Amino acid sequence: MRYMAGVDVGSTQTKAVLVDEEGNIVSSTLVDTGSNVVRAAERAFSEAIVLAHLNRDDIEYIIGTGYGRFNVTFGNDQITEISCHAKGITHVNPKVRTVIDIGGQDAKAIHVDETGDVKDFVMNDKCAAGTGRFLGNSAEVLNLELDEIGPRSLEATNPVRLSTVCTVFVESDIMSHLALGRSVENILGGVHRAVAARVVALARRVGIEEVVALTGGVARNVGMVHALEEHLGVKIFVAPNAHFIGALGAALFARERSLALK
Repeated sequence: MRYMAGVDVGSTQTKAVLVDEEGNIVSSTLVDTGSNVVRAAERAFSEAIVLAHLNRDDIEYIIGTGYGRFNVTFGNDQITEISCHAKGITHVNPKVRTVIDIGGQDAKAIHVDETGDVKDFVMNDKCAAGTGRFLGNSAEVLNLELDEIGPRSLEATNPVRLSTVCTVFVESDIMSHLALGRSVENILGGVHRAVAARVVALARRVGIEEVVALTGGVARNVGMVHALEEHLGVKIFVAPNAHFIGALGAALFARERSLALK
C-alpha cells in the first residue's frame, strides 16, 4: 500500500492527514500552530505517521497548504488552501457547490463544480472581522471557553444587535450590552448573527448554490452553523471531519501526483 500526506498550516491550528493510494483517510492529527510554524507542521505530520503505525519513508508525497504552507519544509510542493478545500469537500460530498471556510484569521467563499475545480472564490484576509478570532475574542470578554459559546448562543431568545464586527472594539460593545442587563446568551446570539451576516455577504459575491458546506475549525461551532442557516435559508452541510478538509484536499492532491509519477 502507498501513502501520501497533506499538511494544513493555519493561523491557530495545524492539521495533517494521511491517505492511502485509494484515497482513504489513514490518520489525521491536529496541533496548535503557536509561534513556531515550522515545528507545528513537523509535529502534526510526525504524529499522523505514528498514529497510522507507519514510518516516514512510507510517505511517498507530501503537500503543504494553508497560510503557512511554505513552512512545510519537508513537503514536495505547496497548493493554496482555496484549491485544497474545494478538493477535500467534494471528495467527501460531490454535491457541494459552495464552500464557506471560516478560519482563525480569515474567511473564504468558494464556488466549485462537480469535479471539485474552483470556479470562483473570494476571501477576507485583511481584517479579522467575521473570523474565528472574532469569536475567540468574544469568548474571552465573556470569560467563556471557545467551545461553550456555540451551544449557549442557541439559547438566545432576543439576540442583541452589535454595533461592530471589529475584533478591536468588540470588547467595549459586549461590555455595553452587559451593562444594559443583556444576557450572555442573547449577546452570543448577536455575536454569531453578526459573523454570519458578514460571511454570507462575502459568499454572495461568488454566488450561493446548494449544496452549501462549512469547513474549517469554526464548523464545529453549532451556533455558527445555525446562524448561517438562518441567514441563507438553506441547510448547511458539515462534514464529520470539517476542520481537516484543507489537509484532506492537500493529501488527495499528493495522491494524484504520486500516482502520476509511477
